[in-house]
Amino acid sequence: MEKDYKNWHILKENINNKDKEIYFKEREIWFCYFGCNIGYEQDGKGNKFLRPVVIIKKINKKIFIAIPLTTKIKNLKYSYNFNFNNKENCAIIYQIKLMDKKRLLTKIGKLSNENFINIKNSLKQMF
Repeated sequence: MEKDYKNWHILKENINNKDKEIYFKEREIWFCYFGCNIGYEQDGKGNKFLRPVVIIKKINKKIFIAIPLTTKIKNLKYSYNFNFNNKENCAIIYQIKLMDKKRLLTKIGKLSNENFINIKNSLKQMF
């Protein structure tokens, strides 16, 4: 599959230049500008390179640690399957990433406390 790095870099420059105040918290699920990445790194989808993520740790007002989500169920050691908004989802724990709040587009909802704890426990096992 051909990667669209050119359009991603144009969009990334625009994202970097935006100056909108965004407030986020741990356990929230957001659509996020995830980008066009290298090799087996998770990519965003569509012309905005979006992917849902769950915010695992708020570092400060500007950066956070996130885990990307997918609706493709994976039964891998470092993934966690769960139901959100009546849809099966999978947290791709091994794709954990530090991100800037400028990448956040739209808040989708909030993960249940039980699922959040299970994802964090899976993350701890990975390390």
